[in-house]
Amino acid sequence: MTANLLPTFPTSRPRRLRKSPEIRALVRETHLSPKDFIFPLFVRHGKDIKQEISSMPGIYQWSVDNLADEIKEISTLGIPAVILFGIPNKKDPIGIENYDPGGIVQQAIQEIKHTNPEMVVITDVCLCEYTDHGHCGILNHGPERPYNNLPEDYVLNDETLDVLRKVVISHVKAGADIVAPSGMIDGMVGVIRQSLDEAQFEHISILSYAIKYSSFFYGPFRDAAESPPAFGDRKSHQMDPANSREALREAALDVKEGADFLMVKPALPYLDIIRLIRQTYPELPLAAYNVSGEYSMLKAAAANGWLDEKGVVLEALTSIKRAGADLILTYHAKEAAAWLETNSN
Repeated sequence: MTANLLPTFPTSRPRRLRKSPEIRALVRETHLSPKDFIFPLFVRHGKDIKQEISSMPGIYQWSVDNLADEIKEISTLGIPAVILFGIPNKKDPIGIENYDPGGIVQQAIQEIKHTNPEMVVITDVCLCEYTDHGHCGILNHGPERPYNNLPEDYVLNDETLDVLRKVVISHVKAGADIVAPSGMIDGMVGVIRQSLDEAQFEHISILSYAIKYSSFFYGPFRDAAESPPAFGDRKSHQMDPANSREALREAALDVKEGADFLMVKPALPYLDIIRLIRQTYPELPLAAYNVSGEYSMLKAAAANGWLDEKGVVLEALTSIKRAGADLILTYHAKEAAAWLETNSN
């Protein structure tokens, strides 16, 4: 029956399907599960560290020796994957520790795999946490400034790709299952795919931050990863929030270069983009990053008694999945998984 031939009231009463919790559950179109979640973890050097991030209540920086119990809890909750962000001992202009075999992320991967070999470990391979300037690649900066016609805070594209080649190989040798380039550097997926294949890591997947907007919602993450830009901004490589057609172009390039997953970041302000990418690329797994600012604003509202935390978090996560995301990177993962388990009992 077509829409214009649908019966009207009193024959049609949509509320019949909302009469009880059991009927509502029976006809529910979108189902949220802990298996949809990827939980971000921040790791740093040191011993016995579990340091809460002030702007992200309930989220911590961890030392490697404290990771085992956290991984066991995540596993018990049914969350299948984590994504790692590392905080190095020393930062430098190119982020050397990001590809150091003894780097903090490499150590964390090994500890996680030792604790639970089945846990899917994803690593964000961006340079911003590792560079002393806080930008996502090598800058056109300093006395040897290569390009006089570009600003000093401009991230050099091809020079950054050369560093990313080293990073992904180092992470995969340490045991990473999936690498996630997030810098929005042109050609990054193709270069990473080529590098992995040449090193006989053709079985390793690439989760591309294909559509990453230059967003004000990233603020608390920069506290967590200790990675704010020392100067300038990231608008020369991250996307303009006003653009949607550009998202299709970015996704198309990454698909052609060999991305195994696509991702949209942030999530809640960009539900239309999630839907657009889902409809355009129905065959590829699609992730969405429910970012730090989205997390912190709900936490703050709940702490002030303005919103019911469980209700709004599950509603927000459901909206991301309803828009078309298969996977959700979210700091709410542990709490949401526990709530979903309670709801199912």
